[in-house]
Amino acid sequence: MSIVLGLKLALVPSLIAAVTLVGRRWGPSVAGWLSAFPIVSAPILFFFALEHGSIFTANAAIGTLSSVLANLLFGICYAWGAVRFSWRISVLFGFIGYLATVAALSFLQPTLIWTVAAVAAALLLAPYFYPTVALLSAAHSVNAGNDIWLRMVAGASLVMLVTHFSSTLGPHLSGMFAMFPVMGSVLAVFSHRQSGAAFAIKLLRGMVLGYYAFSMFCITLSLALPVASIGVAFALALACALAVQAISRISMRRVAST
Repeated sequence: MSIVLGLKLALVPSLIAAVTLVGRRWGPSVAGWLSAFPIVSAPILFFFALEHGSIFTANAAIGTLSSVLANLLFGICYAWGAVRFSWRISVLFGFIGYLATVAALSFLQPTLIWTVAAVAAALLLAPYFYPTVALLSAAHSVNAGNDIWLRMVAGASLVMLVTHFSSTLGPHLSGMFAMFPVMGSVLAVFSHRQSGAAFAIKLLRGMVLGYYAFSMFCITLSLALPVASIGVAFALALACALAVQAISRISMRRVAST
C-alpha cells in the first residue's frame, strides 16, 4: 500500500498544478473537464488488482463508477453554496452532499447495470442543476503565482487521509473512496478564493463532461477484468476512456463556438 500512497502523492499534486495552469490559460470549463479524467483512481484500482485480484477490483470499479453520483452531488451542492456563501460554507455543503450519497450507495450497493443507468441519467441531467453564473462577478486573482504550491500540499494531505481510511473498507467502499473529490474540492476552494464564485462554478460544471470518460473507464474495467489479464483490462479501459475524452473535447469546442 505504501507504493500506492507514493504514486498518489506524486500524481495528485502534479495534476492539480497542471489543471491550475490549464485553468489560467484556457478557462475553468477546460480545467474541470481535464480534472475529471481517472488519473488518480486508475492507479489505485490497478494496485487493488495486484494486491487483491481481478474480481475484487472489478467490484471496486463498480463502486468507483457509482461514486460519480457522489461527486456530482459534491459539485452541485458546492456551486449552490457558492452563490451566497464563502468557500468555507460552500465546501461544507459539498462534502455533506458527497457523504450523504456515499452512505446511500453503500447501503444499496447497486449492480453494474443499475449503476450505469443511474450515472448515465445523472450525467445528462446534472448540467441543469448548477446555478447560473450570469449574475455573479468573478474576482481578480490574488497571489496567483504562489497559491499553486498550497493547492498541491492541500491535495497531498487529502490523499493521505483518503488512503488511510479506505484501504480496509472492502471492494465497494474502497472503490468509492478511490474517487474521493480530492481534485474537485481543492480546485474549487482555491478557485473560489482566488477567482470568485463564478469561476469555481464553471470549473465544477466542466467536470460533468469529463466524467463521461471516467465512467467509460470504470465500466470497461469492471467488464474486462473477469475475462482478461490485468494489463489487458487496464489498457483497454484507458483506451476507451481516452476515446471518450477526445469526443467530449470536440463537443466542448462545438458548444463554445455556438
